[in-house]
Amino acid sequence: MAETIVPFNAACYLESREAQAELLSEAFASGDTAFIAVALGTIARARGMTEVAREAGVTREALYKALSGEGDPRLSTLLGVMRALNLTIRAEAS
Repeated sequence: MAETIVPFNAACYLESREAQAELLSEAFASGDTAFIAVALGTIARARGMTEVAREAGVTREALYKALSGEGDPRLSTLLGVMRALNLTIRAEAS
């Protein structure tokens, strides 16, 4: 019998807002822009990409592109998505 391999979907495991915030905090702490975009995209998929895109004021397709590993979202898109996800950015002195 052949095994079926399914792609891993991290969005399925980010059910709590605390887990989502932890992922995003980790991404921002890394300073890796691709990681930040992918983390936001994963959280948006966990909450429903269509609804997040609508609340952020962008098309779903544009949001998928911006929040991919190759995407480079504009600051206005980033802030719109953060607002749609009810998340905030906080700076701390290191």
